[in-house]
Parts: sequence; structure tokens; C-alpha cells
Amino acid sequence: MNRMILHTILLCCMCMASCSDNEENRPVLPPDQEHEEPETPDKPQNNSPLTTSSTVRDVIEHEAFSGFGQFILPAERSYDNNMRLADVARLLPFHNYVTGERAVETINKMIDYVSDGNRLFYDIYSDAEKRADSRKNNTGLFFFRGKPGRPFAIVCPGGGFSYVGAIHEGFPLAIALSEMGYNAFSIQYRTGGAQVACEDLAQAIDFIMRHAEELRVSTENYSLWGGSAGARMAAYLGSYSTQGFIDAAHERPATVVMGYTGHSDYTRNDPPTYVVIGDNDGIASASVMRQRVENLRASGIDAEFHLFPNLRHGFGLGIGTSAEGWEKNAVKFWEKYISRKNGSSYRI
Repeated sequence: MNRMILHTILLCCMCMASCSDNEENRPVLPPDQEHEEPETPDKPQNNSPLTTSSTVRDVIEHEAFSGFGQFILPAERSYDNNMRLADVARLLPFHNYVTGERAVETINKMIDYVSDGNRLFYDIYSDAEKRADSRKNNTGLFFFRGKPGRPFAIVCPGGGFSYVGAIHEGFPLAIALSEMGYNAFSIQYRTGGAQVACEDLAQAIDFIMRHAEELRVSTENYSLWGGSAGARMAAYLGSYSTQGFIDAAHERPATVVMGYTGHSDYTRNDPPTYVVIGDNDGIASASVMRQRVENLRASGIDAEFHLFPNLRHGFGLGIGTSAEGWEKNAVKFWEKYISRKNGSSYRI
């Protein structure tokens, strides 16, 4: 019995020594790390590409879009951050032919652009102006560089002045224009009506003019492009220029390119205008657009009207539709006026 008791005591001592060694070898963690789980990244890093299975949150929090990721998709829409990009069409109710695949392709091009060392986003208002009006925090310019010293274009995405559909109607077109050698911007503007949107567009033009040397763009013979509500913006600035909306005077654009809008207002000083619309548009009227073009031509202003078969509203770049390549023809129209000066040369 004594031997059994002695054996038991020895085993207990060995166990205590073993436990003591384990405690000594265990790293001492700060109190807030005692129960911390291993860190796992919850957002794409650096230039990580996205897929249609990626989420809205993955876009907003992507490192390439730090500080402005909320503007890649319609920031004005109430959406689930966990929504997959495959379902992106749900965020653009006034647009058609929206697919997750095309959205992801565009986003990944933008990620690559930033990874190549390019600055993508510019504020158009100062910090003081944004403090005075917090809604101006929801503005800016996405810049896609073309050849240094070439003219610039500003693309105004539509969305019924309730959201900015840049993922479908702004970024893809601006990228296409930059690939043709032109300096292209896509504007993020305040929603709520044409007045504030046009003020932001005027401010964007003024910003580019004041920073042209830094941006390495020509200030002459620029063009304004827009679809739906964005086309109204482009047309208004074509008619009244910046001085119609802000306290800064700049020449009118050399060309306005308008897609599918019911805008009928014009002046006898409007710039040359290129118009596109589908014949199955249930929102904008093709006849209204045609009449505006006829009115411009009757005033001696160069204007073209192009109607595409079987196309609905908000077709964007037109890839895979009857409007495919329309942007290249619009550029050719703009190029007629790039070498000319503003004013009388606008007339036929």
C-alpha cells in the first residue's frame, strides 16, 4: 500500500512539472488578445481582381478605391452591402443591358489603372466648400488619361437625378474614350434635380480648366457626353456654359453628345450635337430628340440624329446591341471641331 501511495505522489509531481513547463512556454498575450481569433482579410487587397461573386462591400472597401469606393456603384441607392455583383442590375432601374460580367470587367480595369500608378479620383470642391454644404461631399471626377495635351471629354451618367449610373454609363464610355487617346472624365454629381447636377458639372469644367497643366489636358475643344439625365446636363452646359450655373466663365464645349433623353430646350448658340436613341425606348421620346436636332439644324447648327432598332432606354456603350460602335462615330463627329475655334465655326 505504501508503494502505491508513493507511486501516486510521484505521478502528481510529474504532472505538475509538465503543466508548469507548458505555462512558462506559452506566450503572454495582452489582455485584449487573450481570446483573439487569427486575423483574416475581409476585403480585397492591393490590385486583387473581383468576380461576379464579389460583393458590394468588396467594391466599396477595395484598397484601390480608398476614399471613394462608395461612388463606384450607385451610392444614392439603398443596397445590401452583401449583394453579389452578379445582381448589379438591381441597382440601376432606369438602365437596360446591365450585367454583372460587364460591371466586373469595368471595375477590374479601374483596379489595374490604379495599380499602374494612376490617380483615379479628384475632388472638385474644396474642403471649405464641402463643410459649408455637406452634399458636395458626394461629388468628384474619375479621370482616365489619354494622350498628354489632347482634348478632354466629361461623361455624365444618367439615373433620373436619383442615382448616378456610372458603372454602366460613365466608366465604360470614359475608358473607351481614353483608349482612343482622349482624356476622359466621368462625373459623380449631386442628385435631386438638374440644377445642382448642372452646378456640379460646371464646377467640374472649371476644375479641369484650372488644373489643366497638372492633368496634362488641352483646355480647347472639349466635349460633354451624357445619357438620359446626364444628357440633359450636357445639353444645358452646351447651351449656357459654366456661367449659367456658377461664378466662372468658360467657353462652351466644342461638341455635345446626347443619349436617349426628352430634353427639348436649346439656344441658337448651342454647339454641334450628336444624338443617339433606341426605337424601343419607353422613357425618352425619339420624336422629341429628332425635333430638337431639326431645330438646331434650322438654326444653322450642325447636328446628327441616330435611331437604333430594338433598343430600350439606357443602353450605355451599346456593346452587343444594334448600337455597337456608336461612340466611335460620335468621336468622329467631335473630331470635326477639335481643330476649330469656338463661335462661328459651330455653324454649317
